[in-house]
Amino acid sequence: MSLFSIADLHLSLSTDKPMDKFGSRWKSHAEKIEKNWRAIVSPADTVVIPGDISWGMSLEESRADLAFIHSLPGKKLIGKGNHDFWWSTAKKMTEVLEENHIQTIKTIYNNAHLLEDCIVCGTRGWFYDKNDPAAGDDKIFKRELLRLEASLQSAGELPKTVFLHYPPKYKGYECPQILQLLEKYDVRSCYYGHLHGASHGLAVEGLWNGVEFRLVSVDRLNFQPYRVLL
Repeated sequence: MSLFSIADLHLSLSTDKPMDKFGSRWKSHAEKIEKNWRAIVSPADTVVIPGDISWGMSLEESRADLAFIHSLPGKKLIGKGNHDFWWSTAKKMTEVLEENHIQTIKTIYNNAHLLEDCIVCGTRGWFYDKNDPAAGDDKIFKRELLRLEASLQSAGELPKTVFLHYPPKYKGYECPQILQLLEKYDVRSCYYGHLHGASHGLAVEGLWNGVEFRLVSVDRLNFQPYRVLL
C-alpha cells in the first residue's frame, strides 16, 4: 500500500465554474487528474485530499464530483477547504456517502485514520488572509485548533502525518498555535494545499523544526497525486 496526497481539485462537474480562467494549464484539469491518478494509484493505495474539493454550494451540487472521486482507484480521505461550502456535518456527510454507495471516501473531521505505517490526522487549519472576512474570526480559529487536537489525540502513539488545507507556515507568516500542536504530538510530516500560481513561491517545504512540510496543491503537482514519504 502507498499513501498519496493531492489538494485543491476544484471540481465542478455539475456547476459552471471552469478553472481555465486561472491559466491555460487548468484547461480540462479534471481529465488530467484522472489520467495521472489512474497511472500511479492502485486500488490498495490511499489518497488524502486536504480540501477545496468541489465548487458545489450544497451536497446535491457536489454529488457528481464525489462520484468522480469515488470512481478513481484507491481509498480516499477528504478534508475541508475554505471553498467547500457544500461540506455538512459529519453525520450528514456519512449519510450522503452511504446513500450514494460511495464506499471509498471517508472524511478527516475530528478523527484519525490508521493506515499500515502511520496515522493520518488533519483539519482545515488556519490562514490569515486580509481579503477573507472569516480570517479574523477568533471562534473559527479556536474551533480549528480543537479539531486538530482532537484528531491528534485520537491517533495514539503511532507516527502521525497531518494534512491541512491551509499552510501553517509560509514565507512571512506562521500560525504558532498549530505549529505548537505539531510539535506537542510529535508529528513527522505535514502536507497542505491552498497556495496556487505565483503563491507557490511562498511555500515552506522541507524539514523545519523536526517536521517535513510539503505543498500538494493540484497545480503545484502538475495534476498528479504526490507519493507521501513515511
